[in-house]
Amino acid sequence: MYSESDIDGAVKAGAITPDAAAALRNYIAASQSAPAVDEEHFRLLTGFNDIFVSIAIGLVLVAIAWIGKSVTTPLAGGSVAIVSWALAEYFTRQRRMALPSILLLLAFTGGVAATLIGVLVELDPEFSDRTNAIVGAGIGLVTAGAAWLHWKRFMVPITVAAGAVALVGVAVALTVAAAPAAKDHIYPILLVGGVFVFALAMWWDMSDRERRTRRSDVAFWLHLAAAPLIAHPVFHMLGIFGQDIGVTTALIVFALYLVFAFVALAVDRRALLVSSLVYVLYAMYALFHSAGAVELAWAFTALAIGSALLTLSAFWHPMRRIVVGTLGNLGNRLPPVGTLVPA
Repeated sequence: MYSESDIDGAVKAGAITPDAAAALRNYIAASQSAPAVDEEHFRLLTGFNDIFVSIAIGLVLVAIAWIGKSVTTPLAGGSVAIVSWALAEYFTRQRRMALPSILLLLAFTGGVAATLIGVLVELDPEFSDRTNAIVGAGIGLVTAGAAWLHWKRFMVPITVAAGAVALVGVAVALTVAAAPAAKDHIYPILLVGGVFVFALAMWWDMSDRERRTRRSDVAFWLHLAAAPLIAHPVFHMLGIFGQDIGVTTALIVFALYLVFAFVALAVDRRALLVSSLVYVLYAMYALFHSAGAVELAWAFTALAIGSALLTLSAFWHPMRRIVVGTLGNLGNRLPPVGTLVPA
């Protein structure tokens, strides 16, 4: 399967003409009864060889980390980062394999962070909470810098999201360092970080409204990173799992899910719906349970939510047309609705 950015790359390389690319996009859109832009394509696998190589990479990196840790803790992360970069030179830069590239990026940034953490473990310093927060911010900043270097070299779409998450970690750590009491109010801080990541995702999305280039893939991963940073703090602040859910709380959960659904339809991204799904399931289960359907509460919950999601999927395009139509001029800056690529 080829992504939109692959087709765009083929056009730039002269492998196919722009007219042929447009005809291909129109054909796929017509065969699926939906514009390609609404399908939210992203490339995860280029073939089964991706899985094969990813398993091999996982085994190699685990072995290297194990051997490195037997020498000294920082060497575990450092060796993983070095080997991940070296492997990316072939599997990412030359072979352009999707899943291995994602795995190698995560291993590289994780290895950089683990190296710094390993140094602290070896030194075992007695820092105050404020100093620990500052050190944590430094680790996050170095990790974000490592992600930037990886992006400049390999341009794997998930890299921007990894860097953004690292910067959110930096912001949280600096906030706690400036005001130690903030650690008791971590969810509002994460929510603010999630909103900023979402705004960054929209900036990338709006620069490629028809989702033909790598920028759309970058936006996909940013939305995937922003969704849990938004959904989880919101529902945790409601205390969903910390108390028995009453009818009022359940209705609030459902209302929030409808808001998320509206946003998801407007921006044509489904990540918010997936990230908040577990809370809606739990709220509906609690309602069925309190109504007396003890044994079948989960079955009724799964049936209701599953049916609703299938309906949303089946009618995503017409529902999106309605939602975008309510946004006026703002809708003109969002991914187009029902517009096929002109031949």
